[in-house]
Amino acid sequence: MSSLVARLRAAGCVFAEEEAALLADAPESAVARRVAGEPLEQVLGWAEFAGLRVAVAPGVFVPRRRSEFLVGAVLSLLGGGETVVDVCCGTGAIGAALLAARPGLVLHAADVDPAAVACAARNLPGAAGVHVGDLLAALPPSLAGHVDVVVASTPYVPSEAVAAMPPEAREHEPRVALDGGGDGVDVVRRLAGQAAAWLRPGGHLLVECAEHQGDRARAALVAAGFTASVARDEEHDATVVAGTLGDASRP
Repeated sequence: MSSLVARLRAAGCVFAEEEAALLADAPESAVARRVAGEPLEQVLGWAEFAGLRVAVAPGVFVPRRRSEFLVGAVLSLLGGGETVVDVCCGTGAIGAALLAARPGLVLHAADVDPAAVACAARNLPGAAGVHVGDLLAALPPSLAGHVDVVVASTPYVPSEAVAAMPPEAREHEPRVALDGGGDGVDVVRRLAGQAAAWLRPGGHLLVECAEHQGDRARAALVAAGFTASVARDEEHDATVVAGTLGDASRP
């Protein structure tokens, strides 16, 4: 074990002891992948998220624990039985956590990356559908106007900052899951512009962003017709912008 810890530490793994415990029984090929810089979760084939073990395929965006704050924000709006769409779903971790907490949900998930959708389908056997496509355009047209909540951990790294990300992210996760455009909020703006056509009156859009992007993301939702607010959780180092569409008292 000590030699494995030393190899991982030499490779720059900050939590070498913890990783060594997880890789202790792994084949040498798996250890070599981690030492070469592949994300631990892709090497193991799973990530811990909201109390679940979520399958993670090579080349697919690894769910971040900060997104557990986003899950909690969505759950605070749900009683059970609502229709929820997880956009930019990646592995489907957010949707899986929502279904685990509210089994009666009608959950749809969507991502533009076919590899991510294949991975999400493994993690979401209880979903109503897992769809390939660009944001909400991936959904069946019959859902238009009937969605209660749209939730998204959109890509929010500014384009120019992607090159400065840790190698395990920029080299092993798809750029489309990282790059949020010029100021990191372009995908939020696009999603907010689409969401009104899919949500029922009084429906909700919740997105994750960086702390310094909160005001811009909120402005994007307001411009699209939402009443919106920003919530911050220091423990998770997470920022969520939540919007409500129109008048919730309307039928």
